[in-house]
Amino acid sequence: MGLARLSPILASSRRTANGGLLAVGMIALAALFGSGSAYAQGAVRSVHGDWQIRCDTPPGAKAEQCALIQSVVAEDRSNAGLTVIILKTADQKSKLMRVVAPLGVLLPSGLGLKLDNADIGRAGFVRCLPNGCVAEVVMDDKLLGQLRSAKTATFIIFETPEEGIGFPLSLNGLGEGYDKLP
Repeated sequence: MGLARLSPILASSRRTANGGLLAVGMIALAALFGSGSAYAQGAVRSVHGDWQIRCDTPPGAKAEQCALIQSVVAEDRSNAGLTVIILKTADQKSKLMRVVAPLGVLLPSGLGLKLDNADIGRAGFVRCLPNGCVAEVVMDDKLLGQLRSAKTATFIIFETPEEGIGFPLSLNGLGEGYDKLP
């Protein structure tokens, strides 16, 4: 499995030499707010290590929705980026992790996750938007605890059944950021 060389990017830094990061950020927010359009980028409320809390009010919603977000872009693949979105549902009963992967992923293989090189499992993709495919996991307390204690999460996408591409993502600030989510 090849690991792409990645650099963590906070959406506020807006590296858009090829438009890749901006597109990933817009897709992530569309996935967060359930719309295929990139109507808003959400206001950055706070920064926690390598994570941001961003908030916006989805169309038709009565209340603002906030999420903990981090994006990474492959340095050696301008079209390969990944965004991780962690949020609490509006009723505060569930915790979700949505991962927006680039188009071209092999959907039946799902999205793999390793925490500090320990294999956690795979999640299925639930839908594809014009610029990326979304995998979603309902997080239990065990997974949240594992994310809090690990240093690095590696999300693995597959372009062929044999070729996995790993996207390492820093977990620095995830616990603090999650605790600040409204």
